Amino acid sequence: MRQYDPDLTAPWKKTAPVPEVPAEPDLVVEEVATGFCGAVIRCEAGTVTLEDRFGKHRVFPLVPRGFLLEGRPVTLVRPRGAAPVRPSRTASGSVAVPGARARVARAGRIYVEGRHDAELVERVWGDDLRVEGVVVEYLEGVDDLPAVVAEFSPGPDARLGVLVDHLVPGSKESRIAASVTGPHVLVVGHPYVDVWEAVKPSSLGIPEWPRVPHGQDWKTGVCRALGWPENTGAAWQRILGAVRSYKDLEPALLGCVERLIDHVTVS
Repeated sequence: MRQYDPDLTAPWKKTAPVPEVPAEPDLVVEEVATGFCGAVIRCEAGTVTLEDRFGKHRVFPLVPRGFLLEGRPVTLVRPRGAAPVRPSRTASGSVAVPGARARVARAGRIYVEGRHDAELVERVWGDDLRVEGVVVEYLEGVDDLPAVVAEFSPGPDARLGVLVDHLVPGSKESRIAASVTGPHVLVVGHPYVDVWEAVKPSSLGIPEWPRVPHGQDWKTGVCRALGWPENTGAAWQRILGAVRSYKDLEPALLGCVERLIDHVTVS
């Protein structure tokens, strides 16, 4: 009788069935294609969200044989009777308010330096700001900040908060900020040259933010050092896309924005 190599007959073998396992919260599995290992935190129609030990979230489709459970292939399925899952937290870490409508805008405002700052604040604190009725506007720089504050005329019912980049001792920004005073205006800042640096390098998959020689455009220098196309608009979209929650931001920025929100929402 002729002997056949098992590998030669393998293509004609039927794939063995694997068990279907409900994607219950805290179930730890490994996604086959990427090797991402994490605990189930959410299961919705057609997808499951896993959280790894570093707090990183990834969303995967519920496909047959798509996961390993204790080293064995399984098909994850949505738990029976599972109601649609609503996020319990906003991107800023605040408790989500299901069905909350945006509040009518307050007279108070938060000003930030530029469009990228505004988009980053919206990405992480947008839900909170809408519930509180806080509008964020950008200044295109802080050189005219004293005049902007004077025109705004902060008061008890119209408090003003300002977020400044590179607010370190001896900087131009620190001198301008020091000239703006008053009980109803709060100027705070982070130490980074640009708000790009407030995004954790690990969230972008880079070891650290490059050091750019003095006199060179910082954003262009960053792109060049990282080997990215020297298109700062595209680079920013790449950076912003890596931000999913407050966990992707440096504490120095988190503290500043939280202080500003508290300031302008004081009753």
